[in-house]
Amino acid sequence: MTQGAYASVNGIDLYYEILGADRPGPPLIMLHGGAYTFHLSFDSLLPALTAERKVIGVELQGHGHTADSDRPFSIRQCAEDVTALLDQLGIEQADFFGYSLGGLVSTEVAVSAPERVGRLVLAASHVRPTRSEAYYPEITTLELTSPRMPTEEQSAAMMRAYDEVAPNPDDFFPSVQKIQPAVHDFEGWADEQLARITMPVLIIIGDTDFVRLEHAVEMKQLLPNAQLAILPDTKHLQVIRPDLVLPMVTVFLGQ
Repeated sequence: MTQGAYASVNGIDLYYEILGADRPGPPLIMLHGGAYTFHLSFDSLLPALTAERKVIGVELQGHGHTADSDRPFSIRQCAEDVTALLDQLGIEQADFFGYSLGGLVSTEVAVSAPERVGRLVLAASHVRPTRSEAYYPEITTLELTSPRMPTEEQSAAMMRAYDEVAPNPDDFFPSVQKIQPAVHDFEGWADEQLARITMPVLIIIGDTDFVRLEHAVEMKQLLPNAQLAILPDTKHLQVIRPDLVLPMVTVFLGQ
């Protein structure tokens, strides 16, 4: 069963879907990657995950079904939107699975409202300043020839997914231009903020990710209760691969 709806939060209409609504246990909030939709990010995992538990997929400001607005875009604002959605749905605590941009937003929820997060999966995400510490330099300078960058086919898939569901399909490029600085200029969190993330955390990164391998190791050391998985022969946009990710996420969330 799939139920799509909008919630009026902080001046925008935030789209979300509820799947596996009759499943027991805490819901799993799934937050997509930048310029992606919920389904483009996670479709390969959803049949197995929704067979076991309730999943709530959210599309952040300017993504998928959620239109952009004149409101500035920031990681903190997106986290406040998600927390407001939890309030409206009467959810005191949930597990979170955030991919890339969704990982940043999930981390901000865990920092600002740790009591709302049970278990936390961070895929292809980071906690330090994007430009200087977390990403390889060719990512923030947008060197399109880098093997880490999206292929033409992957870029086309992003635009196609947006066109299929967005209220204003012509907003794809303006939205991307608005979102990119919020990620590329992101300053991360201080050590004392990260120390609040005491819940179990599973960090997943590709060995050819946007995120530096050494930064993923630093994340493992900074977060008090973290596990780290590095996926072989895997780029940033391939991290949500069901053959490797689904077994480890299923075990982690079921513990």
